Amino acid sequence: MPQYFDNVEGMEHQSITIEFDLLNEHYSFFSDKGVFSKNKLDFGTELLLKTILENRIPLGKRTLDLGCGAGPIGLILAHLDPEKQVTLADINDRALELCERNAKHLGVSSQTEIVHSDVYLNIHSTYDSIISNPPIRAGKRVTYRIYDEAPSHMNENASLIIVIRKEQGALSVKEHLETIFPSVNVLARKKGYYVIQSSFKRSSINAK
Repeated sequence: MPQYFDNVEGMEHQSITIEFDLLNEHYSFFSDKGVFSKNKLDFGTELLLKTILENRIPLGKRTLDLGCGAGPIGLILAHLDPEKQVTLADINDRALELCERNAKHLGVSSQTEIVHSDVYLNIHSTYDSIISNPPIRAGKRVTYRIYDEAPSHMNENASLIIVIRKEQGALSVKEHLETIFPSVNVLARKKGYYVIQSSFKRSSINAK
């Protein structure tokens, strides 16, 4: 059976609308079968967004949302910053179609580039920030490429910010990131989820 990190061509459609509140603003997103967390905003995604926004983590003007799914991370960041340009990338064509619909719904189509890509395969630019809720079920071969290949797509002082559960290997991933980046910090930790920022510039935030 196809997974959300695969292409799901041929799977029947199920029109779904996800509604949620985030930092005093109400959002609605189109969703469908065959995409990640199709019925609700995933807790890890919510924690990632709240951590970035509440702590005013500087992301720069160019952000890559890698493994974007239906687009909540990148599209909300674009919605909240009219000057931000966001690339949303996923291997799942259905997810990318939803991204296009959701970008139009939020009025941020002009701020977004939507790319079909197996990790960084079709990513040819560099960014001030890379944000990802990695597709853990795709396995380490995929998720570790997100970490290992990130520096090639990062501008000076850029950061990689991910969310991952402790039971999915958050601590070992943090150790691995420390072999790549001189600065690795846990920005938030809640209900077993870790938000981890990696960069070549030290952060003043570190949730022990």
